[in-house]
Amino acid sequence: MLRILVAVDGSDLALDAVRYALRLIQEGNLRATLVLGHVQEEASLLELATRDADAIARASVEAGQDLLASSVALVQAAGVPFETEIALGSPAATLSDLAETCGCELIMVGARGLSGLRGSLLGSVSQALVRDATMPVTVVKHAQPEEADEPDEASAQ
Repeated sequence: MLRILVAVDGSDLALDAVRYALRLIQEGNLRATLVLGHVQEEASLLELATRDADAIARASVEAGQDLLASSVALVQAAGVPFETEIALGSPAATLSDLAETCGCELIMVGARGLSGLRGSLLGSVSQALVRDATMPVTVVKHAQPEEADEPDEASAQ
């Protein structure tokens, strides 16, 4: 059975990737399991030195579960098999490692669709995954709202 890691961070961009994965599975009659993966940044040395490490770990897991909730609801409503994974680390590298560890064959990630200088300055997770992952990566661009059409001259007369 195909296993697809979908990067989830609670954003509309991530929900776009979840919706796209569900559409591919449903319209293509694919037998697949989604692995909804979320990566939390690791605690800083200052946080570890001044707070309880177990409390920090619990807070990270709880935050990850909250950020996964909307994606989990979508997948449950669609009736598609899924798993959730929460990990700590650098997002792109950790997602790539998670995909390998979970036996996934594809990674899906949402993106704003920025390109050129602006996109490269942001150093996005999607760009890093495309560059560094050892498996195929599908980048799902966020649907931009269409600008209101201007009335044409013929209808204005």
